[in-house]
Amino acid sequence: MSIKEVDPITLQVIGGAFDTIAQEMGHVLYRMSFSSIIRESQDLGAGLFDTNFSTLCESDSTPLHIGSIPGYLRGIQETLQGGEWNEGDIVIHNHPYYGASHSPDIAVVMPIFWKGELVGFSANTAHHVDIGSATPGLIIDIPDVFAEGMLFAGTKLYEKGKRNEAIWQFLGRNSRMPKQLQDDLEAQIASVKLGARRFIELIENYGKDTVSAAANQLMDYSERILRSRIAEIPDGEYYAEGFLDDDGRNRDKRLPIKVCVRVKGDSVEVDLTGSADQVPTGFNVPFEGSTKVACFFAFRALLLDTATSEEYVPQNEGSFRPINVIAPEGSSFHPKFPAAAEARFTQCNRVIDLIVRALSPVLPERVTAGNSASLSFVAYSGIRPSGDYWVFLEVNEGAYGGRPHSDGPDSIDNLMCNTRNNPIEDLGMHLPMICDRYELRDDVMPGAGKYRGGIGVVKAQRLLTDGSITHENERHLDTPWGVFGGELGAVGKVEIYNTLEDRGVKQLPAKFSGVPVKAGDVMAFYAPCGGGFGNPLERTPKQVREDVLDGFCTREHARQSYGVVVMEDEEIDVAATSELREQMRQKVA
Repeated sequence: MSIKEVDPITLQVIGGAFDTIAQEMGHVLYRMSFSSIIRESQDLGAGLFDTNFSTLCESDSTPLHIGSIPGYLRGIQETLQGGEWNEGDIVIHNHPYYGASHSPDIAVVMPIFWKGELVGFSANTAHHVDIGSATPGLIIDIPDVFAEGMLFAGTKLYEKGKRNEAIWQFLGRNSRMPKQLQDDLEAQIASVKLGARRFIELIENYGKDTVSAAANQLMDYSERILRSRIAEIPDGEYYAEGFLDDDGRNRDKRLPIKVCVRVKGDSVEVDLTGSADQVPTGFNVPFEGSTKVACFFAFRALLLDTATSEEYVPQNEGSFRPINVIAPEGSSFHPKFPAAAEARFTQCNRVIDLIVRALSPVLPERVTAGNSASLSFVAYSGIRPSGDYWVFLEVNEGAYGGRPHSDGPDSIDNLMCNTRNNPIEDLGMHLPMICDRYELRDDVMPGAGKYRGGIGVVKAQRLLTDGSITHENERHLDTPWGVFGGELGAVGKVEIYNTLEDRGVKQLPAKFSGVPVKAGDVMAFYAPCGGGFGNPLERTPKQVREDVLDGFCTREHARQSYGVVVMEDEEIDVAATSELREQMRQKVA
């Protein structure tokens, strides 16, 4: 007998259990993994899903992973080996044209059966170090999806509880890092088994009908809250546009991104029509697994921020329902098979940044100024004396733009990333690399404003042996914007130089593939800085002086952008500051 409505106390308890299960799944996954991209950066997602592939709960990890898993499940439904689920099955799936976010993010999915009935799925995704792609660890300049490495669509790694040893050996023999790949998959398997076990325990405690009814009520609640927040936005169409530096091959061709946000009642539509056509490299974005998910995230971040919301809103399928996404097939945000689509993350972040910009006139208390919105993802690799490959994937931080009531955070992954940095001590222990510099940028200033933009990181990594580097990045040309009178931030850059030979400093584009390097070569990455929020003349002289003392602002910048005169003894010249600010106000007027 089905239960129409679950009482509030039981609903809260089951909701809390869902959340705990997802967090425990994520914790097991990153604690058991061996590669630093999962173990340290936590580039993963985990959760439970019902038989309609709706998200019941999700771990607090990288948003793009969790939001994409329903797409994976729909892709598995189309491709499932044998066409049906059995108890004990475990499927691996990473095909970007069957719902995956991109090929290095391998999903592990386990069906959950209770008394012989399929009641849901336990699933996770994690970014793997190397899946046998054209260049070690990361790929950009490739001709098609087949150059991305091993592709799995609905493939049963375990069938009825028995592991497919042929597939297991195939995985090990087609990766430059076979042990890490297999060990990380073992961690994913342990995570989904745990999730399935916890889901069954929940059903045994409360009954299948009660758990199902509670799940539906929680999803409906999240949907209702998001719709109420959308309904507060005036109906209309809101536009923003920017451009991407290039596609990783054609350096003279910038790629437009055009965003139209249509608000109608309690629903919203994001239309990317007018953005660049698909490109001949891996710089495309899978529509189901990445483009749509980026748009879902944008509205969750803007309207359901847990730090600013009075009520807790469960992270589940309900927060996806009010949002529709349009991207013309054949565009870079909806490529046609077999276009490559591995290097897709910076474009997702830029779409989110543009959604924020488009809505800034009607959501001034919720938006930020322009963020770095540009993941720096680096693959360092080489061959050990033993003949084995070493591959290291690193995520570098960016910076947020200024916010309505505070400065933009410095040197932090922003928007969809939520990944963590790799400890440089761990790097030195396991790899032939040394970090020479890791600090906030001091060569440029962040965007000035009542609340300044965040400061980007500079990280310089030195290789001790010959090797190669591939880098996925953006925003060397399109500067983060200021809002409400705030000033522009600063673009990023990449330099390579050698510490053993004076070969000068070579400037590299934001993205490049398989660049050979010699022992002693250093790659220095400079992240973009965020734009300013509000009129810089409204920033208190005391705050400006503190930035000068902290090295975040030069005395010259304080004078030119803020109208604050800081003397050589680092004290404020109050009279001169008052006079200068008045002159600057009159000039603007």
